[in-house]
Amino acid sequence: MPRFSVIVPAYKVQAYLHESLQSVLRQSFTDLELIAVDDCSPDASGDIIDELAATDARIKPVHLKENVGLGRARNAGMEHATGDYLLFLDSDDTLTPGALQAIADRLKETGSPDVLVHDYARTYWTGETVRNQHSAQLTEEGEAPFQLAERPGLLKVLMVVWNKAYRREFIEREGFLFPPGYYEDTPWTYPVLMAAETIATLDRVCVHYRQRRQGNILGTTSRKHFDIFDQYDRVFAFVDARPELARWRPVLFRRMVDHYSTVFTRRGRLPRGSRAEFLRKARAQYRRHHVKGAQVQPRTRLRHGLVKFAAHRTYRALWAVRAVKNRLGGLTTGIRRALRGGLLQLHYRIQLRLPVRDNYAVFSAYWGRGHSCNPGAIAEKLHELAPQIRTAWIAESAHHHTVPTASRKLTPGTAAYWTALARAKYLVNNVNFDRRLKKRPGQVLIQTQHGTPLKHMGLDLQDRPAAARDMDFGALMANVDKWDYVLSANRHSTLIWERVFPGSYKTLEYGYPRNDLFQRATSKDVARIREGLGIPRGTVAILYAPTYRDYRRTQRTSVDLERMLRALGPRFTVLTRAHHSYDAPLSRADSARLIDVSDHPSVESLCLASDALITDYSSLMFDYANLDRPIVVYADDWEAYEAARGTYFDLRACPPGTVARSEDELIDIFATGHWRGSRSTQLRTAFRERFCGCDDGRAAERVVRHVFLGESAGLPAVVPLAERRPVPAPATGDHLPEQYQGLTALLPSEHP
Repeated sequence: MPRFSVIVPAYKVQAYLHESLQSVLRQSFTDLELIAVDDCSPDASGDIIDELAATDARIKPVHLKENVGLGRARNAGMEHATGDYLLFLDSDDTLTPGALQAIADRLKETGSPDVLVHDYARTYWTGETVRNQHSAQLTEEGEAPFQLAERPGLLKVLMVVWNKAYRREFIEREGFLFPPGYYEDTPWTYPVLMAAETIATLDRVCVHYRQRRQGNILGTTSRKHFDIFDQYDRVFAFVDARPELARWRPVLFRRMVDHYSTVFTRRGRLPRGSRAEFLRKARAQYRRHHVKGAQVQPRTRLRHGLVKFAAHRTYRALWAVRAVKNRLGGLTTGIRRALRGGLLQLHYRIQLRLPVRDNYAVFSAYWGRGHSCNPGAIAEKLHELAPQIRTAWIAESAHHHTVPTASRKLTPGTAAYWTALARAKYLVNNVNFDRRLKKRPGQVLIQTQHGTPLKHMGLDLQDRPAAARDMDFGALMANVDKWDYVLSANRHSTLIWERVFPGSYKTLEYGYPRNDLFQRATSKDVARIREGLGIPRGTVAILYAPTYRDYRRTQRTSVDLERMLRALGPRFTVLTRAHHSYDAPLSRADSARLIDVSDHPSVESLCLASDALITDYSSLMFDYANLDRPIVVYADDWEAYEAARGTYFDLRACPPGTVARSEDELIDIFATGHWRGSRSTQLRTAFRERFCGCDDGRAAERVVRHVFLGESAGLPAVVPLAERRPVPAPATGDHLPEQYQGLTALLPSEHP
């Protein structure tokens, strides 16, 4: 009995069928059967199914003797299904890489629910990918599994069959089958969700929903769109047969009316001469299924009026009036914004005509998040070596407290902000400045970057729509043309930057100034930071810092940190550091041994305070390696991350330390001591030789002397790796509690 039965009905899809079926067969999770149903297709679809079945025993070909339609073809597939769970995939859509593994993991995590709802994204022939607009309903926060009454917002998600996994025993017990006709998903999905005793969600795009230019069934002109009335009759008949579901009638009624109005108002669905008839039938359905007290949202009131009164002409007139009203309302706000923006740009243009101030430097980091990263380290060294140069920091008001008192605070979008951008000779940032910045002669722009690239960057994202999202590559290159200097921490970064950000700038392979702290800090500094963070004395502090997932809408940790701490015992503490793009902490628990440090202003201080790093694909590993402390890579979703974002090398082949591919492996690595064994040390040494050649503690000085003081010769030479003495890890054997002293000598030296 396989875990999954994936059912793919096929009819006149020969151009897409092979890709669809291969997206299932190439999944990393292989415990499946693929039931491909040839719905008596007149094209080569049947042959494609048979050809693939001859090469892969997991395919069960089913050939129907007559065309029965999508719903009944799915029923035919279910007759042959033997898996624990049923999944349906339309034959022009595809599963995303790693989708089945993610579904299997979530099913296990939530106790094998009746239904698991996962996410999807629309893919267009233009290459654009757009995630489901209601994906927020699929959050994995809160109790799971649950019933629909606890999460009614799930009904806002597109009511289709293929964004769910169904426990086969539940489907067979309830006797669910697909009816004939168009909109066959409607009388399946509503009853299934209402009848399910346990539901769970997976906040991950598992299906790419192809938006075809032509040939989409629901986009064709046909009287078959009238089937929608029978389908909703079936839904209400199901509710009528189960009195306990009566509470859902108002919701279903509103959804029904919205659906009818959508079909009516979408151009090209209803044949000429049938629109009046469709409205009359819709009105009859409205009266038949109307529920007293069913509230209608103000924004949909007009559409409901269209169905209730079958008043097409009145609807068009009122819609036009509303559109005009909305435009006028937005016009007033727009005028105020435009006026203010115009005045600020006029002010900026005036400032551009005034002389550049040679003794003025403006800094910014992470889109106005305050004093930090490479710009922060350069600013500190500038105050030391060139105090005659005045500095200012661009930061949002919430981050003004991070700016040193010696620097002026500039709020983005103010007159003072535009004055500084126009007049300062030096502009320093680890991301790009406002695209409206006019780089003038005499100004020097330093792009410090903010990490060594493992994931694809710049122009390499052109074929990665999930990661690039709405990136304007033309605007990106216009910003690159403003750069005078780009910082690099190693030869790998230099080669990547020059290819993905092609420009006339000069690359300064000086190391990252933010990492200077690792060579300058003392054990007293480390002890002070640990005390300030509340790390229990004598414990091993692990910094857990995962990166951003482009293929997920909401970010969550795949590690149960509380379970990990329970398994490791009282000698370990975990510091959790969420990526700045996350909208929630990595763990809800907060105790003496599980400390959320996401809001801490300095990630470098957190590195100093920790004894080891757990990360996945974050560039933090390249910086942390300068401390010569253990690093553990948690790569449980490498295939999905690689497919969505792309990487410059296989981290698993040359990691900075031990690699864990599951939570159990991760716990075992720390429980057995392999996190700091001889194999881990060997891997880290090779990694440091490749990526840490320039970070010797004097990077900021080299930048300041070269760029700000004009000293092109006689810059500090790079200290060889063998001669560097980064501050040691705090929790050595001497600092552990008495019962753990001597533990190091007992630990295995190498991970199997």
